[in-house]
Amino acid sequence: MHRLVLAIRAFFQILFHAELAQQVARILTDDSSSSATPPAAETATNAPVAAAARPAVPRPSPRNDALTLLATLQREARFLDFMQESLAAYSDAQIGAAVRDVHRETAQVLERMFAFHPVVAEGEGAEVSVSGDVERYQIVGNVTGQPPFRGKLVHHGWEAERCELPIWSGTAAAARVVAPAEVEVS
Repeated sequence: MHRLVLAIRAFFQILFHAELAQQVARILTDDSSSSATPPAAETATNAPVAAAARPAVPRPSPRNDALTLLATLQREARFLDFMQESLAAYSDAQIGAAVRDVHRETAQVLERMFAFHPVVAEGEGAEVSVSGDVERYQIVGNVTGQPPFRGKLVHHGWEAERCELPIWSGTAAAARVVAPAEVEVS
């Protein structure tokens, strides 16, 4: 999940900062064959220092955090069961009854793991001024010039107070299993 948040932050930083975008473009277009191999003498003198200074890299989990989140939503709120079910055969009343349970239980999972709160305290429709920290806002409409921008708040946004996903401890073979098949033995 950390990499996803980092990627989203990097996206907006690159979008709003031309110099950073150019630096990232240089990094992404630089292929490893164009980088010069250090001379043998330099490699020999720096090798022990580099090896000693390099911390042990923790082995990444074979499980993606997004799958862990989906597995938790399925286990506690039957989220995937509801989303994968065709609703064509059900009445609106039946769908509404099912949605209440899924909504309530999904909200409890999200609150426990993320504790979402609005980015902006003002209510929708309020006049707001956006000066610094523009990454926290999506500026839409007739956008010209530089901040500060003044406008009507269309949506207050959401911000996570924390990100506490369960730590997955399964095997590599089960890394992509979001909900295990259930078998009743008689």
